[in-house]
Amino acid sequence: MAGYIIALIVVIGGILKQGVYILREYERGVVFRLGRFSSIKGPGLQIIIPGVDRLVRLDQRTITMDVPSQDVITRDNVSIKVNAVLYFRVMDPKKAVIQIEDYLYATSQLAQTTLRSVCGQADLDDLLSKREEINLKIQDIVDHQSDPWGVKVSLVEVKHIDLPQEMQRAMARQAEAERERRAKIIKAEGEFQAAEKLTSAADIMSRNSTTIQLRYLETLRDISVEHNSTILFPLPIEMLDVFMNRKNGKKIGEEEEKKDLTPPKAELV
Repeated sequence: MAGYIIALIVVIGGILKQGVYILREYERGVVFRLGRFSSIKGPGLQIIIPGVDRLVRLDQRTITMDVPSQDVITRDNVSIKVNAVLYFRVMDPKKAVIQIEDYLYATSQLAQTTLRSVCGQADLDDLLSKREEINLKIQDIVDHQSDPWGVKVSLVEVKHIDLPQEMQRAMARQAEAERERRAKIIKAEGEFQAAEKLTSAADIMSRNSTTIQLRYLETLRDISVEHNSTILFPLPIEMLDVFMNRKNGKKIGEEEEKKDLTPPKAELV
């Protein structure tokens, strides 16, 4: 008789255990009574009727889902591989249980197809330079499509874009050419500004000959540095004028002598 009582107690304890649940702070319980939705239980100790009620646990924390790498052909016919990461959480436990069989699998598949579709409608340059716009577009589509499931997508980030080796080399050549173009433009702008400054300096120095002489002496000082084998002797320009005048005077005298030695022409009567 005692054995029957012990067995009965064990059976009753097992049944009662099936009706007692302890939900954590981030968990919610969806209760079905005889197959129909009954209520949503919050965190803490929850008791249901065994055999009549059934409780389904749902985690309401933010879920981080890795979207696998997808083969994409962009609008400008470039084959690439793109992967992303998705952040979402369950906002309505009732919809997440009733409206969809497996909201995790469904959200993952929706994110993969949306990633291929959005990246396939964009050019490669847009995927590389307008990453934020691509992320927001994917997030809006996935969030709108998963809203009937009680799922809220908070963030989508494209992590990596795998380019073919040929495309990487072509982009490297393009970047190098762009840098060379900028360098030439900067150099030309510098020469233009230097020419303007030199023109202004020449106008100022032409007003007084002393400034030219001072500039000349300063240039000699810059050249006369240590370990320099070049020897410079300043020579006033006025000394050259003396020699030039003498040379010109000599030429004029020679021409006058030649004129004197030339016999006069006979005149016809």
